[in-house]
Amino acid sequence: MPFWRCRSCSLILELPEPPDKCPKCGASKDMFKELTEEEVDLIIKSRRTNSLHLKALNLLEELLSIAEEGIKDGLDPACVKIFNEEKEFATLTIQKIKAELETHIKKGKWG
Repeated sequence: MPFWRCRSCSLILELPEPPDKCPKCGASKDMFKELTEEEVDLIIKSRRTNSLHLKALNLLEELLSIAEEGIKDGLDPACVKIFNEEKEFATLTIQKIKAELETHIKKGKWG
C-alpha cells in the first residue's frame, strides 16, 4: 500500500489514495506526496528501531525505580554500590535514548 506524506505537517498515512484533506492539519489532497520505495523502507526501519528504543526506555525507567528503592533500603554497602551503578547506567542510557529519538524526529526518521 502506498505511503503519503502531508507536505504541510509531515503526517504519514498508509492509504491507497491520499485523503481529501489531512486529518491532522486540514491541508488539501494536493499537499500529499507519495513516498518512494526508498523512503518507505526507511520509515518501516525507523518505526521498528524507535519502537525498540521506547521499549528499552520503559525497562530502564523501571530499573531506575528499582535501583532507587534498593539504595533507599540500604541493606549493606555492596548492595548499595550495585544499586548506585544500576542507577547511573539507567540514568545515562535513558538520556542517550531520548537524544537519539530527538535526532530521529529532526531527521524525519520517525514515520
